[in-house]
Amino acid sequence: MLLAAAVMLTVGAIAVTLFIRDRDIPEAEVALPWEHLDLRKAQIYENLRDLQFEFRVGKLSDADYQQTKNSLQGELAGVMAEIDRLKAGGVPTAVQAANKEAAVTASYGTVCPHCNATFANPMKFCGECGKDMRA
Repeated sequence: MLLAAAVMLTVGAIAVTLFIRDRDIPEAEVALPWEHLDLRKAQIYENLRDLQFEFRVGKLSDADYQQTKNSLQGELAGVMAEIDRLKAGGVPTAVQAANKEAAVTASYGTVCPHCNATFANPMKFCGECGKDMRA
């Protein structure tokens, strides 16, 4: 039974590898280089809020609170400086990335040039005949 399951899993993996074409896989979203830093900044702000709450409740001494707060604020300053450096370095902003995506989407149509099927939204491939929607 276990051998049969392993064989089926292997056959499935081979089939997926052989029959899925690169053009069928959706394009990866463009990740901005500072997105992970924005997430880290949000985590630090949350940690500062939690720290302040724990201090007000009495779980932390004044010295521990000040030491941890200063450490978090120093890390936050470094993260924000790195974000500013990356944004000033000519890396595309979120608006420019969205405009680029809109331009790519605009190159696809809502009417298939091959079978004349009509769709509500621009599509890369026709839902009827499966061909490329670019004219």
